[in-house]
Amino acid sequence: MSIVAIVGRPNVGKSTLFNRLVGKRQAIVDQTAGVTRDRHYGKTDWNGREFSIIDTGGYAENTDDIFQEQIRRQVLLAIEEADAVIFVVDVQTGITDYDQGIARILRKSDKPVIVAVNKVDHGGKLFDTFVFHALGLGDPVSIAAVNGSGTGDLLDRVLEMLPDVPDTTEEHDIPHIAIVGRPNVGKSSLTNALLGEERNIVTPVAGTTRDAIATRYNKYGYDFILVDTAGLRKKTKTREDLEFYSSMRAIRAIEYSDVCILMLDATQGVEAQDMSIFQLILRNKKGCVIAVNKWDLVEKETNTLKEYEKGIRTRIAPFTDVPVIFTSVVKKQRILQVLEASAKVFGNRARRIPTSRLNEAILPEIEAFPPPAIKGKFIRIKYITQLPTACPSFAFFCNLPQYVREDYKRFLENKLRSHFDLHGTPVQIFMRRK
Repeated sequence: MSIVAIVGRPNVGKSTLFNRLVGKRQAIVDQTAGVTRDRHYGKTDWNGREFSIIDTGGYAENTDDIFQEQIRRQVLLAIEEADAVIFVVDVQTGITDYDQGIARILRKSDKPVIVAVNKVDHGGKLFDTFVFHALGLGDPVSIAAVNGSGTGDLLDRVLEMLPDVPDTTEEHDIPHIAIVGRPNVGKSSLTNALLGEERNIVTPVAGTTRDAIATRYNKYGYDFILVDTAGLRKKTKTREDLEFYSSMRAIRAIEYSDVCILMLDATQGVEAQDMSIFQLILRNKKGCVIAVNKWDLVEKETNTLKEYEKGIRTRIAPFTDVPVIFTSVVKKQRILQVLEASAKVFGNRARRIPTSRLNEAILPEIEAFPPPAIKGKFIRIKYITQLPTACPSFAFFCNLPQYVREDYKRFLENKLRSHFDLHGTPVQIFMRRK
């Protein structure tokens, strides 16, 4: 699929244009300059042709922003990766030194470039667009990304520049794996280590990642969408609007994922916020893998790992059937085990058990340990079947479903897990009247 990169200096409307082209509010938009930091991918189609769009951070030089060097690197990578580039400028400010610097980079890149003059929201500003011929990148296109004016003409120009390669890929469901956790536990570092490239910006500053960044991973026989998310903090500590939107994107990434990799900081232990994120994963019925990062920084004795893992399972009870992997992303220790566990959990979450096997395995267990009688009434479970849901859900048909207690449902869940591999995925039990 062809790729189009959107570049420009900070606060010219790149993310607004990106959202307009992909047809949804996928990138965070705010009046604060420098909101976007990582490369952000989306898809759009025009006149029957589908292609990818990359939103990039604002390119600037000699600023006090500690992320600026990393942002510039991400912009250059996006230009190198793209088949065509949309260079967004602001009609209200005219050509700035930053615009001139970006234009020099684009002229050297030999990539097809369209200059999109943004914020032309009425006819009086139309004549101000001609000054952008001075950038030496061809005829500019006037647009207003906030209301979509001129974007049709822009997309027509984009199609003219893209290589004429037929898109033969078939749409299919690809597992989505979200990497979640508190700020600064190593989520972006894990994404970069797995991909083998500096896909996302990594700094020691908590909150570096602001958006949920999705990337295709297709190596070693695995085919996933890896989603790096912003760190989730307590609501009382979320004070800025940008951080609020970042948290919402991280929560949305959990909701749309199939499996979540919950990253913990081994040097800090399991904190209350880690448990809140785990409960969020559980409430959304997503598969879960726990990755304990920075394990190389922990002083170890004979049973340190076993005791640490036991402490984690005690905290997450009663759902303890979860893979726990101790990693060091910096030293790339056991990071592939995290991926292998995620793939296995996805397979378990999608598992479909034949009704005959279910009844052969579970009915004898029920007969050996039947539900306790309530008010002199005996509960008889006659039949079990799996429901057609995203996560494993089972219906137990009986004469008095309202009297089955929660502790007995946990007993049934444990028996299902002992007979069938459901490691890492929540299980739902429903009692229905026969």
